[in-house]
Amino acid sequence: MNAPLQLPEFTLDRSRHAAPQVFERLRDMIIDMTLTPGTVLSRTELAARFGLSQTPIRDALQRLGDEGLVDIFPQHATVVKPIEIALAREAHFLRSAIELEVVHTLAARPDPAFIARLRSSLARQRLVAAEDDLHEFSLADQAMHQMMYVAANVPNLWQMVRSQSGHIDRLRRLDLPSPGKLERVLGDHTALVDAIEGGDGSAAQDVLRRHLSGTLGNIEEIRQRHPSFVR
Repeated sequence: MNAPLQLPEFTLDRSRHAAPQVFERLRDMIIDMTLTPGTVLSRTELAARFGLSQTPIRDALQRLGDEGLVDIFPQHATVVKPIEIALAREAHFLRSAIELEVVHTLAARPDPAFIARLRSSLARQRLVAAEDDLHEFSLADQAMHQMMYVAANVPNLWQMVRSQSGHIDRLRRLDLPSPGKLERVLGDHTALVDAIEGGDGSAAQDVLRRHLSGTLGNIEEIRQRHPSFVR
C-alpha cells in the first residue's frame, strides 16, 4: 500500500481529451510492471504530474478500476491490484476462444498483402528481441495479434479482449525475461504465419493453443519469483 509513485516524463496531446490519454499511459505502465502491485496512485500527485484538474484523473482511474487493474478506496487512495490468477485464466479462455476462430478465418483465405504485413511485424519483433527490449517486444507482439483481428474483420473484439486481459498481460510481461521465452514466442509467431500463409487452419489453431498457453503453464515459477505480485 505504500509503494512510491514514480512516473517517467510524459507530455499530453492538448488537441485530444485528457482522460483517455492518462488512462492509456497509466494502463501501459501497469501492464509493463513499471507501476507494480501495491503502488498508490494519488489523484493529487497525478493531477500535478499531468498538469490537469482532478476530474480527468478521476475518470482515468475509474476506467482502470473497471478493467480490474486498481482498487479504488473512496476518499483514501487508489492502489494497483495484484495479479489475480483466476482473472488471468478467464482472460485466456476468452482470448483463446476468439483467436482460434480468427486464425482459422485468416487461413481459409490467405491474403498475400496481409502475410507481408505479418512478416514485417515478425522482422520488427526479431529486431527488438535482439536488442533485449522487452517493452518494445511486448508492444510488437500485441500489435501483431491486433492486426489479425482487423484482418478477420472483428476489430472491436480486440478491444473487448484487451479490456479483460490486464492480469494475464502482466503475467506475460513477468514471464518474458525467462530463459528462452523470446525465442519461443518468435518461433510460435513464425509458425503461425506459416500456417496461415499455407492455408492450414488446423495447424494455425494448434500453434495458437500452444502459444497462448505458455505463460499459464509457467505460473508457479512466476509466482515464486514475484510472490508479492501474484495471488
